[in-house]
This record gives sequence, C-alpha cells and structure tokens, in this order.
Amino acid sequence: MIPLAEAQSFVLAACPPAEPVEVSFTEAFGLVLAADVIATETVPPFDNTAVDGYAVRAADVVDASTTPVRLEVVGEIAAGAGPGERILGAGEAIRIMTGAPIPPGADAVVMVEDTERIGDDAVLVSASVDPGSSVRPAGDDVVPGDVLFTAGALVTPAVLGVLATVNARVVSVHPKVSVAVLSTGDELVDDGRPLAPGEIRESNRRMLAAALSAAGCAVTDLGIVRDDEDELERVLRDAAASHDAVVTSGGVSMGDYDVVKAVLGRIAEMRWMQVAIKPAKPLAFGLLGGTPVFGLPGNPVSSLVSFEMFARPALRRMMGHQRLARPSVVAVADADLVRRPDGKTHLMRVTAFFGDDGRCHVAPVRAQGSHQLAATSTADAIAVVPDGDGVPAGADVAALLLLS
Repeated sequence: MIPLAEAQSFVLAACPPAEPVEVSFTEAFGLVLAADVIATETVPPFDNTAVDGYAVRAADVVDASTTPVRLEVVGEIAAGAGPGERILGAGEAIRIMTGAPIPPGADAVVMVEDTERIGDDAVLVSASVDPGSSVRPAGDDVVPGDVLFTAGALVTPAVLGVLATVNARVVSVHPKVSVAVLSTGDELVDDGRPLAPGEIRESNRRMLAAALSAAGCAVTDLGIVRDDEDELERVLRDAAASHDAVVTSGGVSMGDYDVVKAVLGRIAEMRWMQVAIKPAKPLAFGLLGGTPVFGLPGNPVSSLVSFEMFARPALRRMMGHQRLARPSVVAVADADLVRRPDGKTHLMRVTAFFGDDGRCHVAPVRAQGSHQLAATSTADAIAVVPDGDGVPAGADVAALLLLS
C-alpha cells in the first residue's frame, strides 16, 4: 500500500496551476489572484466626515461640554458635493453629511446628536471635540503604491469591494477549472422510475458534481455512460479534450474488471494505487492527452472521502489556491474512535462543534461503512485516526473541518 502523503504528492505534482487570465474585477469573485494588485489611487480621495453633523474649528468649541457654544451656520455640504471655496472662520459652522468633503478652515466635525439647531442660521454645540475628530483624512485607507493584495489571494466579497474602490478594473487571476464528471454502469438508474432487479439509483455523480461546484469548479455533468467500451472511450476522449479535468467513480479496485479500468488503462497514462487509508483505499489517477483524470472508488463514502483527500486539493492547486487541504484542528474526541490495527490511516466521519472550552470536539457519526452515505451525510469533519487501537474519549485527534 502507498502512504497517503505519497499518493497526494503524486497527484498534486501532475496538477499545476492553470495559466493566468485577465478578467474584469466584476468576474473575479471566488478566483485567485495571479499577480499583485498595487494601488494607483488614494482612498479616501479627500478629507471627509465620518458622521452627520457640523464642520467646525475645534478651538471654537473647546469648552462646549461645560458651556454650550452658539455658532453661525454659513452653509451646507452634502455627500457628492464639493467642499466649496469659502474658508470657515471663527465662530462659524457648516452643516455636513456623512462622506462629504471637509470645507477649508474646518478641522473637526461635531456629531448632530451633540447639537441643537437655532433657527435657520445658528447651531448650539454642547460637546467639545479635538482637531481631527470624525474626520477621515485623504489616504487614510490606501495611498498609491500600496500593495493591496499579493498573488495567491482569494477574491472574497471584501476584496472585490476594494478592487472597485481603487478602480482596479482588470485583474490577473487563475481561471476556474472546468471538470467533466460521469458515472458508468448498466445497473445505474437516475430517471426516478421503479427499480428493476439488480438496478441501483445513481448517486455518486450527483454528489461529486455538487462537491466540484462547491470547490469552485465549472462542472459539466456527462450523465451515465453504459457499459460499452467504444462509447466510453469516445466520451472520455471528448471530455479530456474539452475540459481541464475528468472525474469518474467506480471500477478502480485491484480485482475489478470494469469498462472504466479497461478503457483508461488503454488510452491514458494511469497509475492504479492502493492507498493506506480507510475508506477510499483504491485510487486511479493519470493523464489523458495531458488532462488529469481522477478515478475514484465506487462505494459512495469512499468516493466522497477520496474526492476530499485527492481530487479537491489537486483541483484547488490548478485554480491557484495556496491552501489546498481543508482546515485542520486538534480536536477532543467526545467518544471512543474505535478501530483495529491494519496498517492504514482511518478517516472517520465525525460531527464537530466548538465547546465552551474554546476547543473543537468531535464524535463519530452513527455508521462508518463505505456504503453508508446517509450516515456520512451528517458529518461535518473527518477525524484522522492513525494506525493502532483507536483514540479513546477525551484524547486529542486531528480533524479536517468540512467547511464550505
């Protein structure tokens, strides 16, 4: 059997990051930057107010907290207006709205809550303020030349907002990976009709397509391909020629004779591996015309775990991500994680939560069979249990958090 780390390294080495492309910043959400983003503009572009209130000279209201000060209102500035040319003089104030530019001569803003309007031309200020109070200086957030984001950064909603703020209209990113997913077998049914003897409902393809989409891939569902080698060869060749990767499930065990194994063994450069993990020991991986092909095991839990351990990290690498694996924590086992020595690392599906002690706690789902997908569907983490007799309740165990 092959150690888990060796199998992962082999797969990752064959899946380098995709060549960068330039896109509008509006299309960059969820993608990974392929080049640094350097600011060319000042943010904010001018001194502006952080609150609604009155622009004043701080010296005029230095004692206002004890003795309210009456100021003459000589103007009003709304957001989107210019600051005007009038220089604020002693004993004067200008009504100002959040985001509006600070007028010449003013050095602070008094919040409207600390004022009382007196008619149309005066205001009573009942709070003293320091110079710079409630003023957002030009360049307080960004100045030209700032390296805002480095290559490898994920474009999150906040990053997208910054790109808009600094007018970074075009950015270099690694594109989404296009992935074709298919299932094979005459026994598979997915049209909702009653099952005939020997038939089963197709689930792996639907599950993997959803997992691929959640990982940020552009997914093409090729449906079910029947057990016909010529047809399967045609579908696989077309899929590899028109996509960045191909994912199949089933027919990769050592003893299997399956059309997938027969066809891929003939047309692709495949490596058939037995990985020292449970579930998901069988794994096929290789290249078809230079396109990565992931042959995942057929049992649904094994297929999902194999996707998490091999396909997802590799596809994320192709999309330029720096963190390939799921977040890992040292968790507390709230129940015994029972196993027997067998030379494998057991990847046990568990539920996880953070307790009042600030630590992650895990407990196994009700069933651990590689065919028991219903039980696995309730898991939100995978406990990595090393070879041996298991992990007793109360002990530490490494856990991969299956976060979206």
